[in-house]
Amino acid sequence: MACCSSKSSSLIDGLIFTAGSFLSVLIFIGLYFFLSPSISTGHLSSISFPFSSSKSSFFLNSDIPNDSKDRTFYDDPAVTYTINKPIRNWDKKRLNWLNHHSSFSSKTTERVLMVSGSQPKPCRSSDGDRFLLRFLKNKMDYCRLHGLDLFYNTALLNPDMPSFWAKIPVIRAAMLAHPESEWIWWVDSDAIFTDMDFFLPLDRYKNYNLVVNGWPDLVYKSKSWTSLNAGVFLIRNCQWALDFMDEWASMGPQSPDYDRWGKIQTSTFKDKLFPQSDDQSGLVYLILTGKDNFREKIYLENEYYFQGYWLDIVGRLANISAKYEKMEKNGPAMLRRRHAEKNFLSYAKERMKQLEVKEWTFTGQNGLKRPFVTHFTGCQPCSGDRNKIYSTSSCVEGMNKALNFADDQVLRAYGFRHDGLENEDVKPLPFDYERCGR
Repeated sequence: MACCSSKSSSLIDGLIFTAGSFLSVLIFIGLYFFLSPSISTGHLSSISFPFSSSKSSFFLNSDIPNDSKDRTFYDDPAVTYTINKPIRNWDKKRLNWLNHHSSFSSKTTERVLMVSGSQPKPCRSSDGDRFLLRFLKNKMDYCRLHGLDLFYNTALLNPDMPSFWAKIPVIRAAMLAHPESEWIWWVDSDAIFTDMDFFLPLDRYKNYNLVVNGWPDLVYKSKSWTSLNAGVFLIRNCQWALDFMDEWASMGPQSPDYDRWGKIQTSTFKDKLFPQSDDQSGLVYLILTGKDNFREKIYLENEYYFQGYWLDIVGRLANISAKYEKMEKNGPAMLRRRHAEKNFLSYAKERMKQLEVKEWTFTGQNGLKRPFVTHFTGCQPCSGDRNKIYSTSSCVEGMNKALNFADDQVLRAYGFRHDGLENEDVKPLPFDYERCGR
């Protein structure tokens, strides 16, 4: 009897709930017409209610492009996202997709997708997850201000390619997922954008397919495995890049030649002190040997901080911040004008113009310009396995300073800034604050 009683009770409760819901809808409709007398009952079928799934719903963007019904590479089962199977004729496949999606094709040469990522498991370091969150926010800030897309990955797409090798499968998958993007911009999780104003000089790289921070003399003469840094680079979404990454990945731990490549790298680079094959040594090796003419399409960027060594930068940030305040104080009034964040880029361009004077031309270690990217290589904020040449305090203090330095550039549009680069607290900005002081 108890079971039957429970079922009857449940049935009654269900009927009451249904009746109540129906009554709520009737009350809603009544109120809707009472408050909107200009709408007649004859137009009831055309009304879009707040929770409608139609195009007029405020939850949906009417500008979302529809996918083409024509066949593209996505319909080809031979095209895979995994790194272990090469893709052929990618340029033709990608062009075909763009031709069927004309809304993307007009600005394809300028479209950049930023890609970054971190491990799927919690950090071992006590502050690691907090720092990763702040590093991620920094990338989101830069992308939002510059209208870039960001893909942040926390999945290990190829379990046989962990650690620094993990980025290659992610970039390969991102190329297929974003055929509308001309460039894929890999940025290590521990790299910080410390100049929110800076624009990538893409015109400079129009004849190249890979851009990485490096120095030719260190590559070709010194043959150093640290002659470049593989933690930040631009790679074009093209067949050349896919072929290059296949060659690069062949040196990784998933390859049967992994141990052999470790020996080749240590014999080639005398300053490499560990035996395992790594991604950075592999990249230098491919440039140094000129294999398959890869070298001709690789640009070694060293005219600005495409990625800068943090130890050369953090000690100068306070001075750089003061110099920028002085520049804005003595510059045109519009530099000090409050504005919407959506207008950020126009003000960034004006600040860049003000920097094109003699005293601001230096961008290196003694320069006064903000470093574009500050890379905390060796600090390992997530694992805590920092390089022993750095102290924990120097890494932590340096990361906090760089993050606050970058955050001040963002918070300005919201009327706040940090109370010093070492301080997590913020305070409101006075009107015309460069003239009034902090």
